[in-house]
Amino acid sequence: MTFQTEPAYRHGSDSRTAVLLVNLGTPDAPTAAALRRYLAEFLSDPRVVEIPPIVWKPLLHGIILRVRPAKSAAKYASIWTPQGSPLAHWTHQQASLLDTALRARGLDVTVRPAMRYGNPSVASVLDELKSQGVQRVLVLPLYPQYAAATTASAQDAVMAWAGRQRRMPEWRFVNHYHDHAGYIQALAQKVRTHWAAHGRSPKLLLSFHGVPERSLHLGDPYHCECYKTARLLRQALGLSESEVVVTFQSRFGKAKWLEPYTEPTLIAMAREGTERVDVMCPGFTSDCLETLEEISQEAREAFLDAGGKTFHYIPCLNDEPLWIDALASIAVAHLQGWPIEANAGQTHEAQQASATQRELALALGAKD
Repeated sequence: MTFQTEPAYRHGSDSRTAVLLVNLGTPDAPTAAALRRYLAEFLSDPRVVEIPPIVWKPLLHGIILRVRPAKSAAKYASIWTPQGSPLAHWTHQQASLLDTALRARGLDVTVRPAMRYGNPSVASVLDELKSQGVQRVLVLPLYPQYAAATTASAQDAVMAWAGRQRRMPEWRFVNHYHDHAGYIQALAQKVRTHWAAHGRSPKLLLSFHGVPERSLHLGDPYHCECYKTARLLRQALGLSESEVVVTFQSRFGKAKWLEPYTEPTLIAMAREGTERVDVMCPGFTSDCLETLEEISQEAREAFLDAGGKTFHYIPCLNDEPLWIDALASIAVAHLQGWPIEANAGQTHEAQQASATQRELALALGAKD
């Protein structure tokens, strides 16, 4: 293995700390060509598709990547904005706001967004951070509930980059925050704000991203964490069990996924007499294709066509102040023990220690 050449280093310089805010990713444009690149990377991840490569690759390259990109591009085009992909827009906003929030708490921490698939890639952002002298990295995925296909895959991308480095940063990883009080509070406030503006529906449907059911039996905690989030949110809102429905969306392929499925559940509710429903996606922290197109467009149409009268989609947390505050609290809890106070490197003692370190290094033959 060939390791990457280390960036130029100046002895005595301060080491820095960063938060890598990782989201799933998005194509660069709502076109078939861009979707083909994006889907090829996404669907080649063994965490996402747990099918032996000898079986999966011919299907992926022979059929799926020939047919699906054009269909997916049309869906992305329906939600694309002047700022580009909604997921990319909100992820960059969250990173900027989190950076500001941490500095407001007196912490010298740099926050950068990265995408597990697409751009900016995890590797490119880590290259940038390393060139800036970052030696401590907290990896904070934007997935409140842990799943091997999401959280673990983000860690895979970080470790793949790490495997090429000669000098390794210190790492910390956030696995989940599905029951974090600030996250639950932010969700509850989002619902209350919606109710204040639009009134309250008799049913609140919480739609989480689906995963194959076999992942539950293999030990993935995702299913349990989704239900815990739903229970805590229900309790925060003072709702009864009968008023909240938990479902799973975004099935892919013919295998059985976590049930109940979102769209069939909405159709059944409408046919059974539910005229009005509020729908929220607590597992998505940024609005994206799965929330804006799959839920607010497709699921809405299915509910109304089945006899429902009113469908309200409650947007994701996006840039809500309570959510950014919760993210900051999560980050601070995991940054404990690292020298991240804004003035830590500016005291006379710290400056003297850095100067001494530089003198010793130069005396031993260092060039800088």
